Amino acid sequence: MNQILRPSNARGVADFGWLKSKHSFSFGSYFDPKHIGFGALRVINEDRVDPSAGFPTHPHENMEIISYVISGGLEHKDSLGTGSVIRPGELQRMSAGTGVRHSEYNHSDTDPVHFLQIWIIPEKDGLKPSYEQKAFKDTERQDSLLLIGSRDGRDGSVVIHQDVNLYASLLATNKSLSHDIGPDRKVWLQVVKGSLRVNGDILVAGDGLGVLDPGMVQLTSLDETEFLLFDLAA
Repeated sequence: MNQILRPSNARGVADFGWLKSKHSFSFGSYFDPKHIGFGALRVINEDRVDPSAGFPTHPHENMEIISYVISGGLEHKDSLGTGSVIRPGELQRMSAGTGVRHSEYNHSDTDPVHFLQIWIIPEKDGLKPSYEQKAFKDTERQDSLLLIGSRDGRDGSVVIHQDVNLYASLLATNKSLSHDIGPDRKVWLQVVKGSLRVNGDILVAGDGLGVLDPGMVQLTSLDETEFLLFDLAA
């Protein structure tokens, strides 16, 4: 299969003291012409934010912004009037659309927060700004691919305004799954924790892998593993 391996240690790095971030794709002052994005998937930033620190209110537009918390709590406030704390097992989607302002802070004054911030280019500009947050049980993700985001919000997933299906999984050691990439589709895998064998390649936490050809992808955990799978239009 035609694949793009993105090792964790090859990602862009930003260190602001209170924020330590690793960028799978070009972002901010980090630019790599070989890694601008993957189809509509534009940003995967792995962020660690110190206690009580965070991003003050700032604007966004015409982007689907998704937060996936790995540990800790991420406090969100926005100009839509939404205020919430996002915790592990939850997914937040904010459609910036015509324009929204928001802030994100570590909810704890003692513990860091560790999360993925994901940006997906929407299928069209000028959408009405909106917000959605849902919790997914570990038992639902355990040893399975659980749909947590989709264009139509089916099966209780969060609505993403783009032709993308986002799956989350928690695999026990030596468990296997498969995912069939359909015609005119491609897949990006992002390992959150543990290690995963994918079609012969071994991925560890922070690694990403793009699979460009249709066909069956075999996924086998080497230890307790958490990962995301993005199934996108090619």
